[in-house]
Amino acid sequence: MSFQKLIDDGIINNNGIPINDQMIQLSENMPPLKSTNLPWTCFEDLGTVKAFFQVVVEAVEAASLTEWFLCNSTTELEPAAFSLYPQLLPIGPLLASNRHADQTGHFWQEDSTCLAWLDQQPSCSVIYVAFGSFTIFNQTQFEELALGQELSNRPFLWVVRPGMTKETTASFPDGYVERVGSRGRIVSWAPQQKVLAHPSVACFVSHFCWNSTLEGVTNGLPFLCWPYFADQFHNESYIRDIWKTGLGFNKDEAGIITRGEIKSKVEQLLGDNSFKAKAMDIKEKVTSSIKEGGCSHKNLGNFIEWIHNDTDAL
Repeated sequence: MSFQKLIDDGIINNNGIPINDQMIQLSENMPPLKSTNLPWTCFEDLGTVKAFFQVVVEAVEAASLTEWFLCNSTTELEPAAFSLYPQLLPIGPLLASNRHADQTGHFWQEDSTCLAWLDQQPSCSVIYVAFGSFTIFNQTQFEELALGQELSNRPFLWVVRPGMTKETTASFPDGYVERVGSRGRIVSWAPQQKVLAHPSVACFVSHFCWNSTLEGVTNGLPFLCWPYFADQFHNESYIRDIWKTGLGFNKDEAGIITRGEIKSKVEQLLGDNSFKAKAMDIKEKVTSSIKEGGCSHKNLGNFIEWIHNDTDAL
């Protein structure tokens, strides 16, 4: 929504390409963002950057023609953004679990047997690791992620989907599966909303697309952020700097998040009760927004009433 301001201020050119590597802050109470981490700039190929930026331009132009602009968010999560653009109306979080229903529409078949495994784990003990449908690791990073979970000495549930590495198939370190044994559960896809709501889950390690962010927030979980592209860097900024419900990882000189870094951040996150306390506080505020009297509930109700009135007029 702010792309024209970025052009006018000399931050990006007309193709959306950053002119300099600098920090951007659209509003005083919004988290800063590197110009090289704008949603459309997270690609190595300039042609892809330009194409993605053109989609943004066309989407904003289309939005200007609408009577209603509904967002899967809440004022409690992003008050400064909604103040900046009051035409955006939050009606979220929109989750199947809010309706006590099952999530539908998946790229891969869910392995629901992991829920029975979670039932056997102590409360608030499991590290849930999932990177969505698009994140890709090289083999070195994949192995470091595997070994970091092993070093944590905690039970973990890890989603390793088909095509998660640049190689044809992901290869675990020698003897890895035997060493972690029943302490680690590895599945190709998980019923994520049910997993995140399970009492045995202690934290969520993810790329944090907006869907995963909302699912984690709604369940009051602390986060370990590993953004990959697009809006995920901005979501990480909210988690770390605004909500203060999680931590990020640091890469080494080779651009790798090492096993030691993973172990250290898991210990830091789960050793500090303030992260969980803040996550639970935000959970309460966010879930109240979709209840009767909440902001999101009111906005959705007004939209439905508008549809009824418009239909009656016809």
